Amino acid sequence: MKSFSKFLILSFVIITISCNKTNKDTIILKKPLQKETAELKIAIDSNTISKFYQTYPKLALYQAEVFKLYKKQGTKQLWLDNKGVVEFGNTLFNKYRGLPDEGLKASFPYNEKINQVFERTLENKLSQIDTDLMITNLYFYYAEKVFHGFDEKTTQSLEWLLPRKKLNYQVFSDSIFHNSAISDSKKNKMFSQYYKLREVLKQYREIEKNGGWKAIEVSNDFKNFKLGDSAVGIAQIRERLYITGDLKENSKSAVCDTVLISAVKNYELHHGKTPKNIILPEHIKEMNVNVSDRIKTIIVNMERCRWIDPELEKGKEFIEVNIPEFKLYVIRDGEISFISPVVVGKAMTKTVIFSGMMQYIVFSPYWVIPQSIINQEIKPGMAKDKDYLAKKQLEWNNGQVRQLPGKNNSLGLVKFLFPNSNNIYFHDTPAKSLFERENRAFSHGCVRVAKPKELAVELLKNDPSWTPERIDKAMHAGKEKWYTLKKKVPVYIGYFTAWVDRNGNVNFYDDVYQRDESLIKLLTEK
Repeated sequence: MKSFSKFLILSFVIITISCNKTNKDTIILKKPLQKETAELKIAIDSNTISKFYQTYPKLALYQAEVFKLYKKQGTKQLWLDNKGVVEFGNTLFNKYRGLPDEGLKASFPYNEKINQVFERTLENKLSQIDTDLMITNLYFYYAEKVFHGFDEKTTQSLEWLLPRKKLNYQVFSDSIFHNSAISDSKKNKMFSQYYKLREVLKQYREIEKNGGWKAIEVSNDFKNFKLGDSAVGIAQIRERLYITGDLKENSKSAVCDTVLISAVKNYELHHGKTPKNIILPEHIKEMNVNVSDRIKTIIVNMERCRWIDPELEKGKEFIEVNIPEFKLYVIRDGEISFISPVVVGKAMTKTVIFSGMMQYIVFSPYWVIPQSIINQEIKPGMAKDKDYLAKKQLEWNNGQVRQLPGKNNSLGLVKFLFPNSNNIYFHDTPAKSLFERENRAFSHGCVRVAKPKELAVELLKNDPSWTPERIDKAMHAGKEKWYTLKKKVPVYIGYFTAWVDRNGNVNFYDDVYQRDESLIKLLTEK
């Protein structure tokens, strides 16, 4: 009986193998049928969202947007499938961990919880619902920090009145649905200067990582280095400039040669100084600013870039003034068509950071004197000298004091108006010597232009009836004449102490109004 059973079993095996042979005698081993796993579906509705924010109130800022997002998704999870967190979620977490590369020292309010979701060595104690919601909140947190920066109330407290970039959460929501990049897409483009400064930040962080640069040592009675001089400090200058790329090769020579002088002049040009053929104590002082301080300056200006609407730089024609640079630019069709040095407001009468629309050019203008100047200067002058008004070419006019047109008028021979509540405008000045100074913060708040006639010519280029000769004649007519621009020109007055120019060179400018320190404090505290 046993032998018969063995025979049956052996016969079954042989028959089974024979029946599963191919024409090539290849044996096919059939796999058992597997049941397909159902798609993961987690219901996340308004009730679960409300409960989440009761538990995690520090994220309540994003509640309304999160609710809209899940409603659009059909109250289904966004970041989880049967295998766990989707790849796009891991990409987001890596982006979050890379916030220092964006110049940010920021930490998600529930950092420990979010780390548990992504770190394999940690146990995720969150439910699937809370896990998905936590990742969604990380997404909005990242978008806000990188693409928006401080809120408008904070920036206004910092006296920044330029038009703010609006953060479009809908754009970021669409990115989630398509698992697309959350940065640098056409719809979330930043102000172009942001990307340039971000690259510079990488470079300066690398310099810092390699030890930065050593302080240049000179004696207390040091006056200058000139061509042919020899000193240990000259070799130190050479090394310092080599580290930041102002000098392409470091010969380590302690003799001041033409190569070094040329490199120093290039350095001066990109640090708001007038290039000279000698090396002065002020240049040494500038070079001795350590790399960590330069990094702070870069980070501060990256934050300012977050506040700028990138649409501004797409305008066909606009004027921009960078206060710390003391320069005015006319941009036309994306190219710089005109540059002029400017004088800006003193620390006590700061030029306002704001925008306007230039509408009028006034030739041979009167100067209607502000009440503050009447109180502080004119009334005391009149008290001392009964002929004070006549000597200053001033007159009373309808209860106001104004200065007559002419070459001695404080507004010079022409002014450019973009009506605004700050009463700021551009104008000529008889005090031409101020433009020769490196620090040009001397005005009562308005912007004095070194090349006013040339600016008028540039702005009237498309009006053939206003030739350069006619403009010059109107400026010297001694009679006020108003011209209304055929098309208003946007004006943006900004404040950047670090700026990458169109040749890729980073420029650092003195913080004339001491605005950087308060902003870096806010950034590091947050």
